[in-house]
Amino acid sequence: MHVKTVDWAPNGALRIIDQTRLPAEECYLDLDTFEGVIEAIRTLRVRGAPAIGVAAAMGLAASLRRWVKLPRERFVSAALSAADAIGAARPTAANLGWAMERMRKMARGTTGDAAAVFEALLQEAQAIWREDQAMCRAMGEAGQTVLSVGRGAVGAVGKRKSAARVVNVLTHCNTGALATGGMGTALAVVYVAVERGVKVHVWVDETRPLLQGSRLTAWELKKARIPHTVQPDGAAASLMQRGKVDVVLVGADRVAKNGDTANKIGTYPLALAAKQHGVPLYVVAPSSSFDPKCKSGAAIPIEQRAADEVSLTGSPAFNPAFDVTPAALISGWVTERGVLRPPFKA
Repeated sequence: MHVKTVDWAPNGALRIIDQTRLPAEECYLDLDTFEGVIEAIRTLRVRGAPAIGVAAAMGLAASLRRWVKLPRERFVSAALSAADAIGAARPTAANLGWAMERMRKMARGTTGDAAAVFEALLQEAQAIWREDQAMCRAMGEAGQTVLSVGRGAVGAVGKRKSAARVVNVLTHCNTGALATGGMGTALAVVYVAVERGVKVHVWVDETRPLLQGSRLTAWELKKARIPHTVQPDGAAASLMQRGKVDVVLVGADRVAKNGDTANKIGTYPLALAAKQHGVPLYVVAPSSSFDPKCKSGAAIPIEQRAADEVSLTGSPAFNPAFDVTPAALISGWVTERGVLRPPFKA
């Protein structure tokens, strides 16, 4: 059973696990205002591109419950304004804008009074969550084929070539259930492989500066009883040099039409190291993370985080949340539709 990152509270509010408190404390927050949803997204209480999109949709619906007695026009106007505000909470993840556009389209296109529009938005949020769960499982299944092209010994559809062989997967940031509405993106590949009896060991990049790997990925893997080892981000290249990594699996916050991929800061140097050492690197992401309107990585907006996340002395800091890995360094893109290659279409 994977952790539930998002859920509905009994009173109809959005319920999230507060990821800033992990791994020390498993604490849940109920959010019923769009301001609370924005704060949770900006402060990384909920994080991971797919999870942000799902939480945004569910949080928007939850925040509108109090306005169902308004006249239709005022209700729709309030819904659109709230969707715009939530959509602007963080700039890089494509899933957030994708989810808010679906909700705006539903608000505009639904006939009837405010209660009818609210019910349609509630059902659309539920659909976005349900679809993300299905996409996570499908990505996990599709990703079994990429394990066989690494330096490990896993055959097609995850069948063992050698009962004693352990596949060593290296991950960056958190790409498990905490990052989605389901079982994960890149970690879903690991979870499905383990379900099929494949022996997997995960090298977990700690992922500075906020330690999403050592705090969140390690917490998930420990709960799932999957063997793993945490290492400093700077040690990943040494692991590859020593032949201890079979494949690198990462997530994505936005994939451009040409395949350039924005992901957690540190992914680009990881891809360079993988290329140097002949280790395949795959991006695992749902179609909601792909932005065919964005021609290349140069057009992807990169969020700049606060200096105090990295500067302990008050010195000026350069603290981008993401970097862009050129498509030439990526072996393939695992989606719910299979393993794809650019250019990507809508």
